[in-house]
Amino acid sequence: HKRARPVPDALKPGQTLPEFAARDEQGNTVHSSDLRGSPSVILLVRGNWCPFCNAQVKNLTKYYKDIGDLGAKLILLTPKPLETTRRVAEFFEVDFDFWLDESLAVARQLDLVHVKGVPSGSKSEYGEDTMWPTALVMDSDGVIVFASLSKFIADRPDPKVLLEAIRSTL
Repeated sequence: HKRARPVPDALKPGQTLPEFAARDEQGNTVHSSDLRGSPSVILLVRGNWCPFCNAQVKNLTKYYKDIGDLGAKLILLTPKPLETTRRVAEFFEVDFDFWLDESLAVARQLDLVHVKGVPSGSKSEYGEDTMWPTALVMDSDGVIVFASLSKFIADRPDPKVLLEAIRSTL
């Protein structure tokens, strides 16, 4: 049994989510501090080329809807917008935002870069490095209440755990 990847110190529960900036799908700058005022979930997803990320989004859509229904913001942080994800989520009426980290500056800042994580067939389009699949849940003050790094690439947190973490903040 592989041990879970250790959560970086800055992302451990009880810490305030570090301040960082990304871009939204319209190209506007967004900040992690913008999420304060309601609970939030940030999922770091690797890209269209990642079948596990696509499956994660498809399989968990009803839970994502529940996250929004609890009044929490749902952010997918990714190096590239995922058209399939956007379509699937809109079909299921899931309210979420894509935040783009094209240069992996945020992933680097949060110590979540997966060096040489892009499969060789996708490197020309996506580069070599990507972000490590991660789930973060913050309360309305931006304090982390749950943090999970996937043990290995196919591993994703159970959405029920994310929902419980949000409920614990309400």
